[in-house]
Amino acid sequence: MSRAASKAGVNGAPRLAIVGVGLMGGSLAAALRKARFVDRIVGVDEDPRSLEAARGRGLIDAAQDLETAAREADLVVLATPLGALPGLLARLSCCLPAHTVVTDMGSAKQSVVEAAHALGLSRFVPGHPMAGGECSGPMAARADLFAGRSAILTPTEGTDEEAVRTVRAMWVAAGARVILADAATHDRLVAYTSHLPHLLAFACAELLAGYAPAEALAPFTGTGLKDFLRIAGSDPVMWRDICAANAASLAPALAAYAERLTGYSERLARGDFEGLLRHFAAAQAFRADLMHRSTHGEH
Repeated sequence: MSRAASKAGVNGAPRLAIVGVGLMGGSLAAALRKARFVDRIVGVDEDPRSLEAARGRGLIDAAQDLETAAREADLVVLATPLGALPGLLARLSCCLPAHTVVTDMGSAKQSVVEAAHALGLSRFVPGHPMAGGECSGPMAARADLFAGRSAILTPTEGTDEEAVRTVRAMWVAAGARVILADAATHDRLVAYTSHLPHLLAFACAELLAGYAPAEALAPFTGTGLKDFLRIAGSDPVMWRDICAANAASLAPALAAYAERLTGYSERLARGDFEGLLRHFAAAQAFRADLMHRSTHGEH
């Protein structure tokens, strides 16, 4: 971060501003503090209780408004819902020092890339860590949330190369594996690997709610259903924003899944259980391969 030399803190470590100090932003703060990657961490959040909790846990050193934090930072991380990103980028474009690098954690990238491009933010590096959890808030933050996980960066031809190196170094310090991709490819793939599973979990929970009351279902609920419904505990507002941002990729993913379920239903109706067995065996084999590669970092 050579252009930030005059601004950086002790031993040249960057000064970090995290906008949104919940699970994701708080966990990144904890990871970077543990790795001694940053000198000072400032939190920005609309909820004063979140800021108080983050400061109490030592995740941040101080709380500031967005403009003040940006003017004093070397690196700004936007850890907010997707719907808030265009407005935040617009505000940053009016106050950001020339040397400061900005990145985000949004799970859809094309809409964010377009917003940053329209504002001329060449030192904005779009990012998406493949990590998270159904719990929210700074009290759920943990330093190992990103350890061994992929952090996908989707810079464009106009993205400053030094800014990309800075954000890559940040994620490596947090323990993540950095993957570069274009925004369109990212959005198509995560529609299947991340967004679709969450919608299926929401749909299953909604189906169960209409089928029988929770007190009737609870004695018949095993670990399989609990594991499947875990991600249905995620923030509905966040997932509304994700659906809005990635609708073009998510709609065909849902249609393909519905077609697969229809095929299962047809096999059940005609008693083709051997056909179902072949589908199940192929699915089991693919799952084993995917889990191995995702666990051991093979791409």
